[in-house]
Amino acid sequence: MSGAASHLAGFCRDCLADASPQSVRCPDCGSPRLLRHDELARLAIAHVDCDAFYATIEKRDDPTLAAEPVIIGGGKRGVVAAACYVARTFGVRSAMPMFEALRLCPQARVIRPNMEKYSRVGREVRQLMLALTPLVEPLSIDEAFLDLSGTERLHGVWPAKVLARFASAVEAKLGITVSIGLSCNKFLAKVASDLDKPRGFAVLGAHEAPAFLAGKPVSFIFGVGKASAARLAREGFHTIADLQHSSEVAMMRRYGEEGRRLARLARGIDTRKVSADRETKSVSAETTFAHDIAEFRALERILWSQVEEVSAPQGQGLGRRDRDAQAQDRKFQDPHPSQVTRLGDAACRPDLRRRARPPRTRNRRHKIPPARRRRQRDHDRRRSRSRRFRR
Repeated sequence: MSGAASHLAGFCRDCLADASPQSVRCPDCGSPRLLRHDELARLAIAHVDCDAFYATIEKRDDPTLAAEPVIIGGGKRGVVAAACYVARTFGVRSAMPMFEALRLCPQARVIRPNMEKYSRVGREVRQLMLALTPLVEPLSIDEAFLDLSGTERLHGVWPAKVLARFASAVEAKLGITVSIGLSCNKFLAKVASDLDKPRGFAVLGAHEAPAFLAGKPVSFIFGVGKASAARLAREGFHTIADLQHSSEVAMMRRYGEEGRRLARLARGIDTRKVSADRETKSVSAETTFAHDIAEFRALERILWSQVEEVSAPQGQGLGRRDRDAQAQDRKFQDPHPSQVTRLGDAACRPDLRRRARPPRTRNRRHKIPPARRRRQRDHDRRRSRSRRFRR
C-alpha cells in the first residue's frame, strides 16, 4: 500500500476525486456521494448485489413504470419474485403470496417474469465483474463476492475506487444499479451491502464489526434459521452479544464445529475464501397450479417435464456419478418416492427413457425362500460368536 493512499480520508463515488475530512461535497464535481472510512484503503473483499434486479430491468425497458410500484410475479397462487423499492414501501416483499401483495398494494403493476432477459443481463453484469478480478464467486443471478486483493497495481487505484467505478459502469452501460459492501471478509461484506440500499456503498471494518453485530439477533448470522435460533434462545443466546460473551472453546464444547463457527462470526471473523470455482449446489424447476390437482397421472406428466428441464442441460458431458447426483424430487399430497426416483434416473440417462417402468411393489427380500433366510441368519450368528471368542 502506498503512503499516499494511507492518509486519504475518502473519495467521491461519482468522479473518484479525493475528498478531505471536512468536505461535504466533492470539490471537483459537487456530488454529495462521498465515501469515508478509516480502513478504506486496506479492504478488498466485496459483495455486489443488484438492486431489485428483476423490477429494475422492467423499469429500464419501460420508462412509464419509473414511478410506479412494480411487482414481478403473477397468478392467484403465485408468489412475488421481486418488488421494486416503491412497492416495498407498502410492505411488499419477495416470496410473499401474490394475493397478500396485491392486498397491501392494489395499485401495483404486476409483470410476469422474463427469466431469459434477466439471465442475459446477469451475464453482462458478471462480465463486468470479471474485468475487475478473476476471483468472482456468484451467489445468484444478481449477486456475487469479489476478491480484489493484489489488484491495486493492475488498476492503478485501490479496490474501493475500482468498485465505485464498476458501479458507475453498470449504471451507464446496463441501466441498472448495484449496492456494494466492502470489508475484510465475506460475512462482513454481505452485511455491509445491505446497509445502504439502493445504489449504495457501505464499508464495515474488522475493528468496528463486534460492536456493530452485538445488538443483532442470533438469526442475523447466516445458517441460523428459526429452529436453530429457538434452540439458542432456550439456552440463553438471544443476541450476537450473548454469543460474544461465550468463548470459542465453550461454544465448541456445547455445539461442536457449529459452535466454533458461531463464535467466530459473532466476532466478525470469517476465514472463507472467495472461490471462483464454487460448485452449483442445486438446480430446480417449479410450476404453480391454478387449482388443486389430485390425479397422479396428471402430476406425473408435469413432473416428467420438470425432470427433463432440470436434468437435460446439466446431463450433457457429465459422468454417471454426476448425473446421478442431479436427482429431482417433487412432493405431492400422495407421493410415490420410488416412482419419482425412477423418473429422475430416466431423464438423466437417455438410454433409460424407453425402459423406465413403474417399480415393483414388493421388496426383493420377500422373494428369498424362508429356509434360505434362516440359514443365512444362523451363519451370521456363528460368525459373530467366533469373532467375540477370538477377541
